[in-house]
Amino acid sequence: MFHGMRNRSISENALVDIFMKTMGQHLSSSWRLKAGKELPDGRRRVDFLLEIRDPEGAKATVVVEAKSQVDPRDVTRLVADGQRLGKADYFMVLAPFLARRTRDLLAEAGAGYADATGNLRFALEKPAVVLELTGAASNPWPEEARSLRSLKGPTAGRVIRALCDFRPPFGIRQLAQRSATSLSSVSRVVAFLQREALVTRESETGGTRGGPITTVDWPKLIRRWTQDYSLVRSNRTQTYLDPRGLPSLLKKVKVIKSRYSVTGSLAASEVAPVAPSRLAVIYVDEMDRAADQLSLKPADAGANVLLAEPFDSVVFERTWTKGDVTFAALSQVAADLLTSPGRGPAEGEELLRWMERNENTWRR
Repeated sequence: MFHGMRNRSISENALVDIFMKTMGQHLSSSWRLKAGKELPDGRRRVDFLLEIRDPEGAKATVVVEAKSQVDPRDVTRLVADGQRLGKADYFMVLAPFLARRTRDLLAEAGAGYADATGNLRFALEKPAVVLELTGAASNPWPEEARSLRSLKGPTAGRVIRALCDFRPPFGIRQLAQRSATSLSSVSRVVAFLQREALVTRESETGGTRGGPITTVDWPKLIRRWTQDYSLVRSNRTQTYLDPRGLPSLLKKVKVIKSRYSVTGSLAASEVAPVAPSRLAVIYVDEMDRAADQLSLKPADAGANVLLAEPFDSVVFERTWTKGDVTFAALSQVAADLLTSPGRGPAEGEELLRWMERNENTWRR
């Protein structure tokens, strides 16, 4: 929808028009849609009210708010405002583009949405109608997007790891020191995460501007990171075979002469075992040298070891040891599992649940 248009040229009226047209195209002709004028609720005015009626005459009133931009942190306020309109049966948000996390938060709050790229969710219990369409996954107007649009790269990874590994409150300068990242880079990442409703700073809760970070939703932060980070895509990897199996590998891993950290299933199984590990994943500085030291043979079929030269040295930070074996920080292990093949994502979710139950044992 709106092919060839620029974001700022999409007016709220145009958003309403395209939404009505899309609804009409996907509902049968026996349904009736009626858009009303904006009406006051005593303190504010809504953009418009939609009356929808099914073939049997059952009807519902939908409050629709059209915005030029909606960030995840805006969702709670928008939905609360919509719910204060007691006569409405449903609340929807329209915008030129709605990012995945924004759409997820709206759906979790029981609200609908539609954007100019074709993303749409409309779900009513009475009259019963569910319509869900998929549009663009990323903003098609990059010239309109903010300077930081994703969590790709080592800088974001270092900041995310620090936000997960350390307990707030802490200021931007302290976070920069803990993540060994410049103040400007940390500020950009934190601003992005504030818009994603993943971190909160004191200024958002009544304090002074630029206050310390007070809360971090670290489980959702790790999941959000894995939309841009991947164990295999973000690191240089190679698969190998250890003929003697994984128990033997763990016994000899300390022969690696440089830095290493074990991640993936082997690391998770030390705290939250789900099933016997079939693949060992180890971060090393040099794959070829580590493979020689471990007597591994390159293999595709039947491989049981994956060596990875990391996207950043943060994978060697805040490690922990057990039985003379060095393991990656659990925040890193969780992200690696969530982006691993096979049963890795399920193991990652189980590890996150364990981390939530035992936060005092791993978070500093």
